[in-house]
This record gives sequence, C-alpha cells and structure tokens, in this order.
Amino acid sequence: MTELVLQPIGFVRSPFHEPAQAPRQPASGRHVEARIELVPGRGFEFALEDIETWRFLWVLFWFDRAEGWHAKVRPPRSRQRRGVFATRSPHRPNPIGLSAVELVRVDGLTLHVRNIDILDGTPVLDLKPYIAYSDAIPEAGAGWLGAEARGDPGPSWEVSFAERAREQAAFLAEGGVELLTPVIAALSLGPAPHPYRRIRRDGQGFVLAHKDWRARFEVEGSQVVVQSFATGYRARELHESPEAPLELHRRFVERFGYPGDGH
Repeated sequence: MTELVLQPIGFVRSPFHEPAQAPRQPASGRHVEARIELVPGRGFEFALEDIETWRFLWVLFWFDRAEGWHAKVRPPRSRQRRGVFATRSPHRPNPIGLSAVELVRVDGLTLHVRNIDILDGTPVLDLKPYIAYSDAIPEAGAGWLGAEARGDPGPSWEVSFAERAREQAAFLAEGGVELLTPVIAALSLGPAPHPYRRIRRDGQGFVLAHKDWRARFEVEGSQVVVQSFATGYRARELHESPEAPLELHRRFVERFGYPGDGH
C-alpha cells in the first residue's frame, strides 16, 4: 500500500478547546470567529493571492484528537449506530475533516474566519474556495437525518433552567466555569440517553455530564428543564484530593451540598 505523507499548512486558533465545546456543524457555530494561521517560510503568502475574492472556503483538517476509528458509530442525532462513512464522525480510518467557513479578511499569513466548528490547535491540510454553483446541491437530501433526527442542523428541543440551577450556574461562573452555554448546546439536540453526548438515565431521572460537572434535568413535552447542577466528584475524592483544581468543587459542595442531602 502506498504511504501518503501529509504536512500541516497551518493551524486553527478558535475558542473551542475540547470536543464537548465545539458545534456539531459549521452552521451551528454561526458568527463564531477564529483564525487560521499558516506556517511561515513555505511560500504560502503567494498561495493566498486572490483568495479574498471568495466569501467562503473549504477547510480540510486533521482530527488530531480522535483516537482510533470505528466502522459503526452513533452520531449525536441518531437513535442507532451507523456506518462511519454515512456520518461525519471524527473517528475515521483517515481522520480528515471538512468544514465550510466564511472568510472575513486576510492579514499576511493569517486568515480571519467565522462560522467555525473546529477545535483550537487543529492542523489544517488544505484550503479551497467554496463555489456556490458547483458545491451547493439543493436536491442532495438529508439521508437518514431526514427520517430520524427531525432535520439538521437546528436544535429541536427548548432548554430552560430552574431557579436553583441558575443560582448554581451563576456561582460557578464567578469561579470561571460557564455551564449554561454547553448544556444548552448538548440538550437542544435531544434528551435521550446517548454515550457520545454523555447523557444517562438513573433512578432519579436524567443526567448530562459536562467535563467534571453534572446537570440533572427533566423532560416536559418538547422542553428540557435543567433542575440542578452537581460536582462529578465523590465526597471522598474531594477530601483526599487537596489540589487547587478541585477547590471550586469543594466550595460548591459547601454552598449547595450533594444532590438529596437536604441542602
């Protein structure tokens, strides 16, 4: 088999540092601004000539944080596993990603773009113009999404927060942890238990895991109501791990307690 050697032409600088933060498609990241910084010393300043005549670009990139690949995957909007080639999962035989972004301007070797869904630090493999008359195919259809997932990319579920959840979220925001935005992004896709979005059902209802925090929620018709937040650490772990990164968790428990302990 012929070996293919690829070298990044640049790297993405975006506000998304972890997979859970990133939108699932560029349309879901509308108005999010980022940069693509090309590698100096390779003549790319000449390769960028005339690129500003295009409003949109295809960005080909490498899913550098995807570990291994799976022949069958369960996308966030699917109730069942699908063949990976019928999805946009990052866990592919060759983890190549493709996103259409809007070009704002070019400063030297830096492209300022918006409508992005790519993680910070992602290696960029190539840039190509998005050509409307050839790249947009109105009759393309929605595949399995049309039948199962209520269409894409817009959210289908309304997410709201109980008073206690908002109080807890405000407390965490003061400590530098913002939970409302990622929780809305995850639950607006649907509340059904799903390993990829870290949603599970337990004896008391539904729980969404976001990093090392937990959001407990209920489903009322087509609405998802987040009732409360909680630390993802057990009391023993907080007691036996005095390191500074867990200090916010300890202060949270001191203020709000653990679920069901009477606070």
